[in-house]
Amino acid sequence: MTRIFAALSVLVATSLFATTSDMSAIFERLKSPASVCVVGDPCSKNLGKIVQAVSAGARPGDQVYSGACAACHDSGAAGAPKYGDSQAWSARVEKGMDTMVSNVINGYNAMPARGLCGDCSDEEIADAVAYMVDSL
Repeated sequence: MTRIFAALSVLVATSLFATTSDMSAIFERLKSPASVCVVGDPCSKNLGKIVQAVSAGARPGDQVYSGACAACHDSGAAGAPKYGDSQAWSARVEKGMDTMVSNVINGYNAMPARGLCGDCSDEEIADAVAYMVDSL
């Protein structure tokens, strides 16, 4: 029992007299892996782009189409109805906008969920569908 008490006393005494560099090393090891990035920190190089994208609001349908939809709808890849082809779109348009938007959000046939726009909001998807339908 005396040996355990002596060992604990040595550990406590040693930790009380730890140098500043020792304490810095300890605090570094205990630091949370999560961090906050603020303007001026090296991690903030993309912060302006993120703030700009968030504050810009919803992207218009033509921009969403160009960035995500055109890859398949310009060429007709995997059976996608081509942009502006009223015959290819007629059966889809008859089902209504709600059905078409739902099919894009959830995926339909060869089209993956959300088309190729994983960061699009439902509103942006609806605007892109409206943009394609307006071309007919």
